[in-house]
Amino acid sequence: MDGVPNVTRADAAAAVRNPLAFIAARWTPEPRTVQRAALAALVMSVVIVVTGGAVRLTGSGLGCPTWPKCTEDSIHNTAEMGVHGYIEFGNRLLTYVLCAAVGWAIIAARSQKPYRRGLTRLGWAQFWVVMGNAVLGGIVVLVGLNPYTVAAHFLLSSALIAVATVMWQRTREGDAAPRPLVGASVRQLVWVLVAVSVLLIAVGTVVTGAGPHAGDSSEVPRMPLDWETVTKLHAVLAWIVVTLTFALWFVLKAVDAPRGPLGRTRDLFLILLAQGTVGYVQYFTDLPEILVGLHMLGSAVMWIWVLRVLLSLRERPVAEPSPQAPAPAGRLEPAAR
Repeated sequence: MDGVPNVTRADAAAAVRNPLAFIAARWTPEPRTVQRAALAALVMSVVIVVTGGAVRLTGSGLGCPTWPKCTEDSIHNTAEMGVHGYIEFGNRLLTYVLCAAVGWAIIAARSQKPYRRGLTRLGWAQFWVVMGNAVLGGIVVLVGLNPYTVAAHFLLSSALIAVATVMWQRTREGDAAPRPLVGASVRQLVWVLVAVSVLLIAVGTVVTGAGPHAGDSSEVPRMPLDWETVTKLHAVLAWIVVTLTFALWFVLKAVDAPRGPLGRTRDLFLILLAQGTVGYVQYFTDLPEILVGLHMLGSAVMWIWVLRVLLSLRERPVAEPSPQAPAPAGRLEPAAR
């Protein structure tokens, strides 16, 4: 067995001053390790959306009636609060698991050799989105589940999923300039698909905000909109996304596009069909909680695949090594990275 290296006082000072640089100077992860770390952060970003939906659908949104503590006198739930307290506090605890996953992704990206500044920044972007969403989640509780803040909370979670998806993709690519695999007209069609998908998700939060699942058993105000009308608008947007996806698949076949974009577009089409089926079933069965939760999971998966289709339209090979590529072992990273 190798001996444990002596840690000098200078090493300890360097670790305190910049722990990421200290770790990076002494550890080089395998590329697969970095990929798995980024994937773990992405999976946890989806899990937190699903568990947040469970909090809402079980009426546990105010299971912990205040924030950042669970009650005025306790940081955690108490037995008197019942199952709603356990559900809400459990979801808060999962935020720490998400932070750990994102932190692991940051450490792995920062320690990779050669140093990849863009990849590390994507990890830090996730961290700041998580912190912002945690504060917003506290505001949601403090304002009594105001539907507009709840909608913003979900949209920020979707932004987190987007950043995590991009980072996961970038771990499997190089840092050379992207090379398009399809023509400009195809890329424009995909950007339209992305834009309509964003609008679909946004309108979906309005459907939830105007619908019957307020997130708590007490009287919670809803968005003053006709739920039936907003739901029909949501369905129309969903059909537009399905149509755009089918048209994209047809165009990719016509131009003999690579297998990557074709396969991801096909998968997206199947995901959309499954998501649409769940949506119509829940609509005609008076919104059973289990189907609403499944629809939320489907929304996150759909959004990931829309982004994967977009990212599949180009390739980024490994850049030629340069003297500036690795970061010096003792370099201090800015606090915002």
